[in-house]
Amino acid sequence: MTARLIDGKAIAQQVRDEVKAEVARIVAAHGRAPRLHLVLVGDDPASAVYTRNKEKASNEVGMRGHLHRLPADTSEADLLALVGALVADDTVDGILVQLPLPKHIQESRVLDAVHPSKDVDGFHPLNAGLLSAGRGGLVPCTPRGCMRLLAETATPLAGARAVVVGRSNIVGKPIAQLLLAQHATVTIAHSRTRDLGALCREADVLVAAVGKAKMIQGDWVKDGATVIDVGINRGADGKLVGDVDTEAARERAAWITPVPGGVGPMTIACLLENTLIAARARVAG
Repeated sequence: MTARLIDGKAIAQQVRDEVKAEVARIVAAHGRAPRLHLVLVGDDPASAVYTRNKEKASNEVGMRGHLHRLPADTSEADLLALVGALVADDTVDGILVQLPLPKHIQESRVLDAVHPSKDVDGFHPLNAGLLSAGRGGLVPCTPRGCMRLLAETATPLAGARAVVVGRSNIVGKPIAQLLLAQHATVTIAHSRTRDLGALCREADVLVAAVGKAKMIQGDWVKDGATVIDVGINRGADGKLVGDVDTEAARERAAWITPVPGGVGPMTIACLLENTLIAARARVAG
């Protein structure tokens, strides 16, 4: 068996096209485009690229994206003041504060200051609680993207055994909740799980989100499994690799996401989708 690659770029483009069509309907009906405001503190090169790409993507689908660039020595109070102003601005639908923040700023205070209705990253504790309770809310972008990838492969989730390797609030925990909502039987594992390989071999759906290059070995994958590799790591040769040994895993899996080109493109696409959801709620209310 050689696994089929899940084309995240193509599926992400489908999501962008769907968002663009719906944005046009909102503009026609309400005379305004959804507005996404991004906040970047400091000059981290990777964060600068991410935020520029997010701003560009939002404008490409007809939204109004705006990037606020703040110096690295911006005080926590000044950042909170900007977030507060964006929360109070009725024309702003989505707010995203790019992480990581400089060490002198407490990330949790800033993220908590973003109103849940504008929290398009899905990081606010209220949105996390709504997800846990199965009551909607804005879902973190990467887990939302992973679920779309699974849907596109028609992977059966009801009754399936799912193993999520990684327990972060950004990916591991929320995707476990989303899988549970689809009636999968879910186990959250991590780098300290005993006999991790044996546990992974039980998974019909295996999600790797631990942040360690090729940690998931090929013979850890169950025959016919669907493997979602969220990891993005830099290998010894400088190339990007995932948390899964992809080539070895392809000998067992039915479906697998490549790195790059798998989960990565879905994150920005689902950010646009979240902004659309937030804008819909605002124009409806």
